[in-house]
Amino acid sequence: MTDLTDAVWRKSTRSGDNGGACVEVATNHPGIVAVRDSKDPSGPALTYPANGWATFVAAIRCGRLDGRAA
Repeated sequence: MTDLTDAVWRKSTRSGDNGGACVEVATNHPGIVAVRDSKDPSGPALTYPANGWATFVAAIRCGRLDGRAA
């Protein structure tokens, strides 16, 4: 288990005022990205390999996960 006590958490600037229904990510640990529910900051966090997270974000940005891409 990765110690995330010094994680620097951030939300997307696009999250807006939606009542806290957001995820937060921490990218300050080498090789991993941590993700947590912003409504439960002391709850569990998921960790992903940084390269896998980058692939996931790239897929979102180009629409491969929402049916827009061919």
